Amino acid sequence: MSRSDLTPDLAATLDVVAAAAGGLSDDWWLLGSAAMALVGVSGLTPPDVDLLVSERDARGLIGAWNAEVAPLSSSDLFRSRIFAKARLAPLPVEIMAGFEVQADEGWRLVLPRTRIAIGGVFVPTIAEQAEICRLFGQPKDLARIAALEALA
Repeated sequence: MSRSDLTPDLAATLDVVAAAAGGLSDDWWLLGSAAMALVGVSGLTPPDVDLLVSERDARGLIGAWNAEVAPLSSSDLFRSRIFAKARLAPLPVEIMAGFEVQADEGWRLVLPRTRIAIGGVFVPTIAEQAEICRLFGQPKDLARIAALEALA
């Protein structure tokens, strides 16, 4: 996928993330609809960019981006040790560290095993993005599995 296939807001936001993330200490990934758009899933207009980082890198980004830190909380399905929203680009960037999903066996850390570079940012492989969608289990995630698998 080329950057020209992305919405202008997503492309501009990814440029900001790529510029800042070059200085991160640990592996990081984009997740969600932005990651799916990058690997070629069509018809997506991501409302934000989900950035999964280590706790150390989350603290650095929060300071550098003057991000708004959410109080520690969790939903019935998701929780993060650190969650913040940065509004320094056309789309908000949601910074997540220690991100977990409620699975059959209890809370499970979401930490991708794969990491591919696309246009200066990193995403899990298409196959792993489909696995993550299955793990999340929400209707919107389950609906995107077929689109991801069609690209594989």
